[in-house]
Amino acid sequence: MAAGGVAYDFGDCGVLVTGGSNGIGLATARAFAEAGARVSITGRRKRADDYEHDLSAFSYQQVEMTDADQVDALAASFDSLDVLVNNAGTSLMAEDEWRPEIFERAVRLALFASFRLAVALKERLSRSSIEGGGSVLNMSSMSAFRAVTVVPGYGAAKAGVTQMTKNMGAAWALENVRVNAVAPGLILTNMTEGMLGTDFEKPEVERAPMMRWGTPEEIAPVYLFLASAKARFITGQTLCVDGGASIA
Repeated sequence: MAAGGVAYDFGDCGVLVTGGSNGIGLATARAFAEAGARVSITGRRKRADDYEHDLSAFSYQQVEMTDADQVDALAASFDSLDVLVNNAGTSLMAEDEWRPEIFERAVRLALFASFRLAVALKERLSRSSIEGGGSVLNMSSMSAFRAVTVVPGYGAAKAGVTQMTKNMGAAWALENVRVNAVAPGLILTNMTEGMLGTDFEKPEVERAPMMRWGTPEEIAPVYLFLASAKARFITGQTLCVDGGASIA
């Protein structure tokens, strides 16, 4: 795949994208597949053909990421793996994250599930023959860096993902595993489309100097870069892809 004029070759590489059935996860799964990788994805529906998207290019597993047994079973299903993209997760805005039980569920989904899966797959990733080693690629958010009071649990979880990425990157640096994260800004997906036309949309769009929504296809190449040999000296980092919102 040529992304932004840069060609990536992930032929014969195994890639797992959790939550790869929609949005950024789907765009990332497609990008790795186009670059030659064997891509597995997870989702919450029973079958891949239960989605409106064509997911036939991927191996599909139904997994509830907050269920420890299902996460462990997912990890055990891989004999080898080169890249893990911890993408699964969503805000629980409609359920009031200020309620302690909803806050806890948000953190378990967006933070602890990623931790559990990465730890379970570390040994397989460490055996990767990719130049630069295996990669764990986490999904952070701009909610990790500023207050978004409608999603306190999601924001806390994403801040945790950023710190977890640093710790994993440091701890696994000599074990042939690099760990990095991407923090997207305002990206138009099924999770965020409910903002369109609301009072919340205009100030959020105008927060970024580029003053527009991003797309999942603008996030996916960043994951390919971070997993590639071109990023072999990068670990423990969270890269903001946000139209400049983080510097405004």
